[in-house]
Amino acid sequence: MGIKNKKAYSRLKIKRRIRKTVVGTADRPRMSVFRSNKQIYVQLIDDSTGSVLVSASSKVADAKDAKVNKIEQAKLVGTAIAEKAKAAGVETVVFDRNGYLYHGRIKSLADAAREGGLKF
Repeated sequence: MGIKNKKAYSRLKIKRRIRKTVVGTADRPRMSVFRSNKQIYVQLIDDSTGSVLVSASSKVADAKDAKVNKIEQAKLVGTAIAEKAKAAGVETVVFDRNGYLYHGRIKSLADAAREGGLKF
């Protein structure tokens, strides 16, 4: 029996390998990124309680209304998550790229979050 979607399977293997070492706590939550074909989502997760502290996505009004490409959209989401995290009292996070390569939309979101004041 063969693998139906080799790309998704290899991303899942990378994701599991990353999650062995990356763990979020209350003072330093895990910043998990999910990228679909059209949208990008990011959450700050406390793994000790299993709760989401803050979340942002490209479906919110300011990122959705701006007619920009997907990399610019990811920058807007990165600045939004940095603002929400500062409001929640979070300054440092652990970055979880979720099996995606660190370039393009993932990199622009991370850079925008760093410019917004998050440390990771």
